[in-house]
Amino acid sequence: MESAILGLVLDSSILVAAERAGMTTPAAIKNIRASVGEVPIVLCALTVAELAHGIYRARSPERARQRRQFLDELKTQLPVHPVTEVTAEIIARIGGAGSKPQLESTSRSATSSSAPVLWNSDMRWVRAMSATSAAFLG
Repeated sequence: MESAILGLVLDSSILVAAERAGMTTPAAIKNIRASVGEVPIVLCALTVAELAHGIYRARSPERARQRRQFLDELKTQLPVHPVTEVTAEIIARIGGAGSKPQLESTSRSATSSSAPVLWNSDMRWVRAMSATSAAFLG
């Protein structure tokens, strides 16, 4: 059965939790794929910035090295998409509307079961993308 999810944009909180739990990057991605199936998984450039921020805030050189390794491996395994005007608006609406974003300029309902989604730290799906913004996922 084909997944109703078109793709996933990972939130930094889920990746921080995986890294703090000592998971390797491949293990974290494998766990996510086990939950959602074989759909495209991508990172937003802002997520990369948030994870990199943690490298510079590490309390020891060893933690900084571990975080750097996790991020570098993540970037080799998942595509990183830039923040454009369209994606910036989507991010703003997600943050402003919580788990039920209202996208005015959509050709499909924001609650459609086939809309791309974000995976956030409490493992709820946050439907975030419209058919017109699905290009973000390539």
